[in-house]
Amino acid sequence: MFYVYLIKSINFPKQQYIGITQDLKNRISEHNSGKAKHTSKFKPWKLITYTALINKEKAIAFEKYLKTGSGRSFAKRHF
Repeated sequence: MFYVYLIKSINFPKQQYIGITQDLKNRISEHNSGKAKHTSKFKPWKLITYTALINKEKAIAFEKYLKTGSGRSFAKRHF
């Protein structure tokens, strides 16, 4: 299973991050412990939403979409 997730910084609420992982619980823990360099300065993080997909290619495509302008707009409206 592949998880496409959206997290939001607790201390910097305008900071969000979209990612993909096969181990969601561990990945959120990595973001909050500072092991993920792109998100370490905005920790702690809270999970806003995730989507579980069986197909890796579809999960990657969905993550890429959410990182586009229209994808960010979609995320704002729905998450």
